[in-house]
Amino acid sequence: MFDDFKAQFILNFVAEDRWRYLANGLLVTLKLTFFAVILGLVLGFGIAFVRNVHANTGKLKILDFLCGLYLTVIRGTPVVVQLMIIYFVIFGSVRIDKSLTAIIAFGLNSAAYQAEIFRSGIQSIPKGQMEAGRSLGFSYFQTMVNIIMPQAIKNVIPTLLNEVITLLKETSVAGYIALEDLTKGGDIIRSRTYSAFMPLLAVALIYLIMVIILEKLVKVIERRLKKNEK
Repeated sequence: MFDDFKAQFILNFVAEDRWRYLANGLLVTLKLTFFAVILGLVLGFGIAFVRNVHANTGKLKILDFLCGLYLTVIRGTPVVVQLMIIYFVIFGSVRIDKSLTAIIAFGLNSAAYQAEIFRSGIQSIPKGQMEAGRSLGFSYFQTMVNIIMPQAIKNVIPTLLNEVITLLKETSVAGYIALEDLTKGGDIIRSRTYSAFMPLLAVALIYLIMVIILEKLVKVIERRLKKNEK
């Protein structure tokens, strides 16, 4: 049995340096996740800010409507469908790097969820904080930036990290646009060796290790935040 396992391991990973498909795919997956998270943070924060301003002041009505429509569409459709629409429809007639397309798709998807995370964080701050800021002579915007948002961001950091974990796993569908991410790397090995178990198990283990590391990071940050509150 050990000899058979060893033979399969050599066939799938050692022969012809097939392990490189997983290594290169992992780098692509990490790149997609990192830049999609950054894009999602920027857009999500902006959407949350607009919706909160409208809820409290009644201003930015058109922007709030557009943001609400965006959230409904993005949260209501599968990310793989969004990815294919962006690649095959929106950028179908334009030569654009596949990685950039995937970053845009995953970033737009993540932004919808991060926006709600930010909004819930803002709403968790007592209204007295806003009133206190305004009584000190701050404008609504200054109060949001200097008083409300620092507290809100601190409250939602663990939830944002959980969204990063979700996004990391969602990037596994990047192969639908022929992007050689980690999952696609395992699939390429499978197509060369006609052995599905070993390469797919390796892909699953790599994802599992990354998720466990991120979950540990979330717990560490949560403990530190609780200590700072004491």
